Amino acid sequence: MRSVGVWFSALGLLAVLCCSFLGSAEGGKVLVIPVDGSHWLSMKILVKELMHRGHEMVVLVPESSLLMNSSEGYRTLVYKVPYTKTQLDGSFTQLQESVFVNAPAFTDLFFNVELLVNFTSFQAKGCRSLLNQQPVLSQLRAEGYDVVLTDPFLPCGPILSRILGIPAVYFMHVLPCEMDLKANQCPVPLSYVPKFFSGNTDVMTFPQRVKNNIMALVEFYLCRVMYAKFDELVSEYVEESMTYKNLLSHGDIWLVRSNFVFDWPKPVMPNMVFIGGINCEKQRPLPADLEEFVEGSGKHGFIVFTLGSMVSSMPEEKAQQFLDAFRQIPQRVLWRYTGVELKNVPKNVKLMKWLPQNDLLAHPKAKLFLTHGGSHGVYEGLCNAVPMLMLPLFGDQADNALRMVSRGIAEKLTVYDLTTDKLLVALNNIINNKSYKDKMVKLSAIHRDHPIQPLDLAVFWTEFVMRHKGAAHLRVAAHNLNWFQYHSLDVIGFLLIVVLTALWLTLKCCLFCTHKLCRKVMVKRKVE
Repeated sequence: MRSVGVWFSALGLLAVLCCSFLGSAEGGKVLVIPVDGSHWLSMKILVKELMHRGHEMVVLVPESSLLMNSSEGYRTLVYKVPYTKTQLDGSFTQLQESVFVNAPAFTDLFFNVELLVNFTSFQAKGCRSLLNQQPVLSQLRAEGYDVVLTDPFLPCGPILSRILGIPAVYFMHVLPCEMDLKANQCPVPLSYVPKFFSGNTDVMTFPQRVKNNIMALVEFYLCRVMYAKFDELVSEYVEESMTYKNLLSHGDIWLVRSNFVFDWPKPVMPNMVFIGGINCEKQRPLPADLEEFVEGSGKHGFIVFTLGSMVSSMPEEKAQQFLDAFRQIPQRVLWRYTGVELKNVPKNVKLMKWLPQNDLLAHPKAKLFLTHGGSHGVYEGLCNAVPMLMLPLFGDQADNALRMVSRGIAEKLTVYDLTTDKLLVALNNIINNKSYKDKMVKLSAIHRDHPIQPLDLAVFWTEFVMRHKGAAHLRVAAHNLNWFQYHSLDVIGFLLIVVLTALWLTLKCCLFCTHKLCRKVMVKRKVE
């Protein structure tokens, strides 16, 4: 009888799963407003999956873009921008060159802010151009979309969602100044939530907590500078005096490409769904030439070296430092490199303009991942349990590296003061010290142990918003409170007045009674 009950339970679960898949097959219309560059690479995974599940995907693409060139099965709607492809490429070439500039540690924060402001100012022009194209906006209104899937790193998607009156699903990793946490009214205690560029972990000493609070004050000023253009756009096209933070607070679901294997544990809100590792795909067979190269590495294995989708070259002098280190190790090296032709490339190094990063990391002979520390690469390293040597360049990469180093699965070097000897020591240490691999295997097992795959989770919540026309029930009431009410200062003030009044009345009563008693004693003494 017990086994029959188990069979009925299993059949019931199967029936529920079948019904859920059948229910999701009713296709909706999704308007996708991505951010160009590496951000698009991860969002594209979700776009393709939604398309395969029967939804009509329409992607808004600027006429000049870096990586959004082909439709790949989904429909694209191209809009004009006030810059050419040459100008766009030039801005990113400038970005690539600037990351190898010698930047002292105390100016690193301001250096990154400058890079970010230059990038977002350039992109904000394209956003303004889109918002002024009435024929495009009229077409979007007429097509009747069920949901906007967008990356809030730039303001176009959230603004269009509000203008068109369509629920928004945000797809992102992290926003500068923790804007995702602030817009969602998440508590951010400075005692254990470290600020970006502070160099702190979630376990801080007193001096580190002092530093964290100072960084919060610096961040407050810098964020006003970084988001000034976005606030201007929101105030002009949505509602006067509304800020970008206020606009973001109306997002229905936040699909966050992170989890607490990668990030520090911290308070979050119910409309934040963690899909870290969504870019980790199943291993596919390697091309014949690559398979031959990696299999030929023997017991020493091989190293995968890439600095991400946006930085595939470096100054020749810096590249020679890497080659000098690589020729002194027994491992083979696969390096994504598109710069000037290098001389005297060692036999154990293979330069490639493109490489299947995830498939190589999934290979059993992969010994080390030499990476810039972008979230895509870090998660592929985690998924495939490959220790990392990290060379952060800009943005959140330094903080990503700090997290991995603190977990004992990586080491960190800086490209500014890199030497062949430093690189060689770090490579040998990670490859020959088994503790890095052991800790990585353990952390990878934790990362991959979840009931629902990140991609399926992202699909579910996107379809949830489509089915229910939003997710307003997950929006906390804190959004309706001012800072005085949020921190209960009015309640504290009221209770303080009550307590002080009670103390004052008690004191007055005591004084009155004492005075009366003293008078009676004095009268009695006079009578006697």
